[in-house]
Amino acid sequence: MAKRSDVTRTRLSRDAIIVSAVSLADAEGLEAVTIRRLAQEHGVTPMAMYWHFNDKDSLLDGLAEYLMTAVRLPAPGDGPWDERLRAVLHAFLEAIRPHPAFAGLALRRILAAEAGLQLAERVLDLLRQAGFAAGKAAEVGTFLMCAIVALVASDPTPGPWPADDDRDQLVRDKRARLASLPPERYPNVIAAGPALVVCRDSDEYFALNLDLLVQGVRGIQRG
Repeated sequence: MAKRSDVTRTRLSRDAIIVSAVSLADAEGLEAVTIRRLAQEHGVTPMAMYWHFNDKDSLLDGLAEYLMTAVRLPAPGDGPWDERLRAVLHAFLEAIRPHPAFAGLALRRILAAEAGLQLAERVLDLLRQAGFAAGKAAEVGTFLMCAIVALVASDPTPGPWPADDDRDQLVRDKRARLASLPPERYPNVIAAGPALVVCRDSDEYFALNLDLLVQGVRGIQRG
């Protein structure tokens, strides 16, 4: 007959803990992800968790690796380097975008996890093809990775809206506040007020920012 500890380890797999941690971080933020909280979620003692994670730091590494393994790199192609670079960056963005609460953890595993190394190699290879020396490619590539993480972590799209009438009232209040600003001091804020208040098309927003990043790299390369 199997011992209780053996049964617990079988039922409480590393993957199951990571899935629970992802759901918890998405719902309540990264600060909610603790060994004790996850033990409660699985109905076990915190000691049972240590068969899979030594401490909170190793658990965060697990979350980071979850993000990196979600990156689906496009197949290598023969198109212009900047178009291929954008496709690689888009793959990274799509992997971390659903998880803004812990997107920043991806940076800690890019050069540690196999999936992260593959991403880094593709980005650096494309930058070298663009004409950047190895050192400059490292600087540009690091900026691009950090910029995409920051883009996701600081997504300006509002969180869950109030329902129905409350939402409409909130939008009206925000528009009224911007419209009441002194026009001689804030003419552009007032003009852009409707677009600043309502939820923008998030796909279009992220696409625009990817274009800005890639165009910036092209500008440096041409300079």
